[in-house]
Amino acid sequence: MKSHISAFSNSIVILCSSSLVLSAAVQAQNDELAVAKSSLEVIEVYAQKRAQAIEDVSIAISQVKGDTLKNQHYKDSTELSIFAPNLKISQNAAEGTPPAVNIRGVGLVDYNTANTSPVAIYIDDVAVGSASNQIVNFFDIEQVDILRGPQGTLFGRNATGGAILIRTKRPEFNESGYLTAGIANNNAFNIDAMYNNQLSDKTAFRLAINRQDYDYSTNNVFSQSPTAGMEQTNARLSLLSEFDCVQLLLQGHIEDWQGIVQPVGNIGIVADPLTGELCSPSQAGSTNCFDNFGFNDASDDFYTVKVNNDSPHKTDGKGLSAHINWQLNERNEVVAISSYNQLERTHAFNCDGSPARLCEGNLGLDTHLFSQELRLQTQWDEHTLTSGLYYADESIKQNNINDILRDFRGILAPDLTATFFYDNQIDTQNMAAFSQLDYQLDSDWSISVGLRYSYESLDYDSVAQLNVVVDSADLAGVLVPFYHVQGQQSDNGFSGQFAVNYQLSDTTHGYYRFANGAKSGGYNGGFLSSPEQAELADYGKERLNAHEVGSKSWWPEQGVRFNWAAFYYDYNDQQVFMNQPSESVQKPPVQLLENVGDSVIYGLEAEIDYQATDALSMRFALGYIPHAEFEEFVDPLGNSLTDNRLPFTSKWNVSAGVEYRLELAGNPLTTQLLVDYQSEYYFDQNQNPYAMQDGYSLVNGNIRYQLDNLSFVFWGKNLFDTEYSNLKFDLSSFLGMLEDFKGEGRRYGLDVSYQF
Repeated sequence: MKSHISAFSNSIVILCSSSLVLSAAVQAQNDELAVAKSSLEVIEVYAQKRAQAIEDVSIAISQVKGDTLKNQHYKDSTELSIFAPNLKISQNAAEGTPPAVNIRGVGLVDYNTANTSPVAIYIDDVAVGSASNQIVNFFDIEQVDILRGPQGTLFGRNATGGAILIRTKRPEFNESGYLTAGIANNNAFNIDAMYNNQLSDKTAFRLAINRQDYDYSTNNVFSQSPTAGMEQTNARLSLLSEFDCVQLLLQGHIEDWQGIVQPVGNIGIVADPLTGELCSPSQAGSTNCFDNFGFNDASDDFYTVKVNNDSPHKTDGKGLSAHINWQLNERNEVVAISSYNQLERTHAFNCDGSPARLCEGNLGLDTHLFSQELRLQTQWDEHTLTSGLYYADESIKQNNINDILRDFRGILAPDLTATFFYDNQIDTQNMAAFSQLDYQLDSDWSISVGLRYSYESLDYDSVAQLNVVVDSADLAGVLVPFYHVQGQQSDNGFSGQFAVNYQLSDTTHGYYRFANGAKSGGYNGGFLSSPEQAELADYGKERLNAHEVGSKSWWPEQGVRFNWAAFYYDYNDQQVFMNQPSESVQKPPVQLLENVGDSVIYGLEAEIDYQATDALSMRFALGYIPHAEFEEFVDPLGNSLTDNRLPFTSKWNVSAGVEYRLELAGNPLTTQLLVDYQSEYYFDQNQNPYAMQDGYSLVNGNIRYQLDNLSFVFWGKNLFDTEYSNLKFDLSSFLGMLEDFKGEGRRYGLDVSYQF
């Protein structure tokens, strides 16, 4: 522990020194240079559920504007990693499954559709709920605020890692709109449309529609499989009414997705199927390596697979929300937010990545979420008190199938070839009361104190049946009961924060923040291969205590903004999804979600924005996590995780961007280049060298040209066709391979937009 604290202290000294050096350098610029440079805009964030300048908030925050997302053709929330240090978001087990969201080493990598991430995602102040709802398509977006560290007061439910706040564009009191059409490689086509108008002096509406149709980069050479691709349609209707002291915002949205999911790859690790000799990790997946059944895809091309991939996906989502802001008097405002959302989804999958039928199934989901928040915001002088109540009721119904070793029915033992039907009903109710005081002590000092009390109750009913062969002459098999587990779990407790903000100078704020958060317990409604696992599938809540120190500097005349933070986390009873090899050969791995004890995480991050001239702007972000390891722990199967690094946690994360603006034929032309680097990391808790991702960089860019009411955007993502994986799922003890969910290859296209 002393070595942890010493390294943490040294890191703080380094960043403090860097901040002072940068401050002195900026202040030393002469007046002539200062006049030549453009001022940076004020960054307004909603980290405390009200608009504030980013420098006034004692929270590490990164922000991206909606226009940046649109111009670079970022499709959904899984592409946000480039915009904040120590943030990693992955599609996880293919598009359509719950994404893996990780901030500063805190995240959940489980593909199970019943679990909740420790990083909360909010759309227009409404929590999306369980992880299945965290795939948010970007269209007509105002901005995204990325809050790093526990948000245990105002965003208290399951936000131990942080919160991502997505704010859509509001209706305006004018007539405006746009129509964007685009084409791209991989047979991609997209349409974005928006129409805004006022119905009266007090009421306006905004309708936004997004349509995407595309194939995947992965090339499936198995001729009997359909072409993999997705069609997604999303729409949002907003109605805004403003009266003398009341503002009402009504929103409704729908989403309709359908297609064939991205085919998975087969990373064989067996050099000789007869002897069982293994390939080295560097050779795995090559044409010299096979799975336990002698298969490889006969190609060393990363994007070429050969898999039976008749795997349809269907998503139907809809929801309504009502936001009421009532200004009682000069000091007091009441905010009431009511929402209801429903998501129905079926997602077929193939585990073995081959033409055989060794591991196939379907994840079925029907979830309903109702939430209500009521808060009172009182403001006097420069002080603000925010108090409120929160209630959420979420119902998750799962209908899941996993068909194991079907091609060997009647050949292998009956208990090895079975179809698992596992259905779960999980109902969760959450109630909370919270209050936060932001108090200005004097012109330089301010404090923020918050407290939240939460109570959560969860009921689960898990039923599983098996289809097994009892007579080798009848391969259709018979249906037999497997397990039926019912139970209830509840927990309650306090969380909150204490922060001190000191204005070091006219341009720099320094702060210290202590915050904690809790993520509630639950029931692991994923694939459970034995009744014993089902009995032990519930898990308790986790808690995280975080210390953070940093500064935020803004020199508008010189065009520089510099923010840094150092953090130290004490993570208790951490919930970790574990994929462990089974003790028996040819049986599926044991999949557990357990409280693994404690972890210690510490690191640094820094962000610099520089408006060099009116035409040239640059940004740079650095994330560094030297320590993110489990403390002493042995899992229920006897495997030691002590000192293993947390999954999906890179040691280094660097991103940079440059934008240059000029005039061409009297019209503005803008070019932008964005780079994101992640150092190596493991995909699971075992530190298996086969299940890891080497360090990689993604380079994106776009060129925009505005011609009166027309704009043309040439965009490209992963310009250098970098080969990387979203997940390598370890099935080595079961099938002698790893399931490879490949990242997308090079994409490029043209968007043409008409605005009025």
